[in-house]
Amino acid sequence: MKRFFIITSFALSALLCNIATAEAQHVVAVTTGTGMATSRLYPAQETRPIWGAWQAGVSWRYYSLPRFVGGFGIDLDWMQRGFSYAPYASIYEDKKEYKYYRRNVNTLMMPIVWQPHFYLFKNHLRVYLEAAVTFSYNFASSFENGEPYTFGSQINSGETVISGKYNMRSERDNRFGYGLAGGGGIDILVKQFEFGVRVRYDFGYSDILKNRNKYYDNNLDQQNYPAENPFWYTPLRSPLDNLTFSIRVGFRFNKAGFDEWFYKPPKRNKQVIKFAL
Repeated sequence: MKRFFIITSFALSALLCNIATAEAQHVVAVTTGTGMATSRLYPAQETRPIWGAWQAGVSWRYYSLPRFVGGFGIDLDWMQRGFSYAPYASIYEDKKEYKYYRRNVNTLMMPIVWQPHFYLFKNHLRVYLEAAVTFSYNFASSFENGEPYTFGSQINSGETVISGKYNMRSERDNRFGYGLAGGGGIDILVKQFEFGVRVRYDFGYSDILKNRNKYYDNNLDQQNYPAENPFWYTPLRSPLDNLTFSIRVGFRFNKAGFDEWFYKPPKRNKQVIKFAL
């Protein structure tokens, strides 16, 4: 992980140095969208995706003069993340009878983006791909538990769903995370305004729950918070993933537009010196 941060910091510094020495296009945009949230729990659990997870944020893009290099940018997004799984799937004969535990996580995410792209229709349509490293902070969480087997002796008569605020504790939960992201989209350019759609998949590498080596036994959870965290032991891996479909509205600050791309430096005069004996 230390090597990962060193490489990322070096690459970011190099890109910022290149930006400081060139002039091109800067675009600031707002985005909003919705999609799907899930987790790759290990050991594997019976999970289902959570649809309707919202995203909203702001982004900055820098498009340099050499177009084949691609754009560079930084986003700041608020995202709904989480997972849903059936703790006791094996006791039910029919999948329709599964009772699910669901975690909802509010996250601030900062993707650092590289964006290769090309233009169509006289530079009025941009088609692009995205690759990013992401850093995130989980600042709030809630839960909903529909499985009465996890409640133990604390279940109330006739109560089948327990929900509420999830207590994020340092010995059990990770607030900081990192991962990779990829996607693509199109932008329509109208004078200095941009309107577009984007799809992005955020692939988490960090875990929302600390693994067994750091938090081996959750007896405290079973005694005091049986509905909040139904894992008898925390999973070995619990990274979060998101698939998001977004719309985008941006403003391009360089009034010169694309004229700079077609600038050709004047040819140098070649002087031929003849030496004679």
